[in-house]
Amino acid sequence: MTDNTETLDQLSGPLMKNKKGLIMGVANNHSLAWGIAKNLNEHGASLAFTYQGESFRKRVEPLAKSVHSDLLFDCDVTNKDQIESTFSSLSQEWGGIDFIVHGIAYSDRNELTGRYIDTSKENFLKTLEISCFSLTDVSKIAEPSMNEGGSILTLSFGGSLKVMPNYNVMGVAKAALEASVRYLAVDYGKKGIRVNAISAGPMRTLSGAGVGGAREIFNYAEKHSPLKGQLSLDNVGSAGLYLLSDLSKGVTGEIHYVDLGYNIIGMPKPE
Repeated sequence: MTDNTETLDQLSGPLMKNKKGLIMGVANNHSLAWGIAKNLNEHGASLAFTYQGESFRKRVEPLAKSVHSDLLFDCDVTNKDQIESTFSSLSQEWGGIDFIVHGIAYSDRNELTGRYIDTSKENFLKTLEISCFSLTDVSKIAEPSMNEGGSILTLSFGGSLKVMPNYNVMGVAKAALEASVRYLAVDYGKKGIRVNAISAGPMRTLSGAGVGGAREIFNYAEKHSPLKGQLSLDNVGSAGLYLLSDLSKGVTGEIHYVDLGYNIIGMPKPE
């Protein structure tokens, strides 16, 4: 009875009251990380944001202001000094942090088309470094700053498990990212900190639009997903809120699908 009452109390009030966290990977107001940030803000969280370079600062800054945040950090995840500086500044500002949203990925889009076997070593290593290893590096550097009971969330895609058109080495990177989630969950579990991923279905985001044949993929997913229609940013955002709040305090090491059921379909029913 007590546990149920506590959960109901959480649902009736701000789920993230007094919680503070870092959002990494917002590119614009269509980004999955932004959808999560908005939901967190609506439930009382205090937010900080990273960006990379002046052009992205101009995009992220007004979004941050709209959720009452003036904490922005220029952070290239291939630069360990910049990651360390970001968390050092956050520790000085907040003392500790409760959650991290990692929504960072990159690959040379010219190598996402054609054959996977033609992927260059240079792009393979860069894709894995930014899209996968950055989660491990961020998690390690953030460890002294993470409050007990905290949560780390990253973003994946179904191309990690199944071959998707024009996804190539990004599918390999996402598979490695999902494996990293499980290993990090074990490492962090001793401190009561949870690590999970959301695997979102095809969406009209900046990164999604960068995949060749994106329109056909979007249309196919909308047509054949059990829950029909378009996946919304709020669908992903509310799932992120769940995984970062105490409502999921018994959940770690999971890849949580938010795709209208698209991942369960083997072959659509012939028309």
